[in-house]
Amino acid sequence: MHDSQLIDPFGRRIDYLRISVTDRCDFRCTYCMDEDVSFLPKKDILSLEEIVQVAKTFIAMGTKRIRITGGEPLVRKNILWALEQIASTPGLEELTITTNGSQLYKMSQDLLDVGVSRINISLDTLDPQRFFTLTRRDKFQQVIEGIEKAASLPFKRLKINSVILKNHNDDELFALTDFALQRNMDISFIEEMPLGHISDHDRAATYKSSDEVIQDLSQHYQLTPSTSTTSGPTRYYQVAGHSHRVGVISPHSHNFCDTCNRVRLTVEGRLLLCLGNEHSKDLKPYIRQAQSNITLQEAIIEALTLKPEKHHFNLDEAPQILRFMSATGG
Repeated sequence: MHDSQLIDPFGRRIDYLRISVTDRCDFRCTYCMDEDVSFLPKKDILSLEEIVQVAKTFIAMGTKRIRITGGEPLVRKNILWALEQIASTPGLEELTITTNGSQLYKMSQDLLDVGVSRINISLDTLDPQRFFTLTRRDKFQQVIEGIEKAASLPFKRLKINSVILKNHNDDELFALTDFALQRNMDISFIEEMPLGHISDHDRAATYKSSDEVIQDLSQHYQLTPSTSTTSGPTRYYQVAGHSHRVGVISPHSHNFCDTCNRVRLTVEGRLLLCLGNEHSKDLKPYIRQAQSNITLQEAIIEALTLKPEKHHFNLDEAPQILRFMSATGG
């Protein structure tokens, strides 16, 4: 089929799909979810077979890249089966996974074997005590060993993702960058997104812009804006003397809406057209064939007409989006 089926009202070609395969996680990161978060009942979430069906439909319509997220995707039972089904679908160029790293020690080799080409690992600190405070879990060593294991295998690309908060972990910018570069990994520093009510900190007070991050890092490294891009929203900088890159993701200070080429599927089958808006369409009825007068492909094309031109995040207001990142898919 011709890939022009996936074009939004602003002429953007949607060739990148992020799929959340679970809202569950073995961490409770303070900026992502509450300690006593309640998870969705099983009947409300898509089965792995349904997730594979949606992925294959998107690929047939022109999607080139799929990223699997959660919650923590690797805690979903039989996830390797689903990854293999998706990775082996003709037309897909890249299958990536975002993980907190807790399962990487035991699963890295399997992920490579089933066809995952890139892994993004969320890591906000290299201090074990701070890690415990941030994640509310004592798994720092387990994560580091998992990263080392993944770094020893021939994945196409590995990347660390760090959410940087002022006076929380911004003193670790250099340590985190060195950690990644020494292991031949990229690293992206992310501005916190105002999703869900957070009581742990005042977002405006802890906000650190990407420009400040690059300014700080420039005191240590020689950074040159990179011409290479990936399918995601990261702006990369080449680091003199290193083959790997430093990147920033800036939903506030430099929103990347004009080049947005992605949509997200939540674990309950809702297609989110924008991370910062509630624009979405429930695909579950079409996946489960309750409404057989419209096919899943037609429902997807209809949903794309809802994709907004841009989001509107404001640090000084209460969040517009009341779902947590764990429910959205990281």
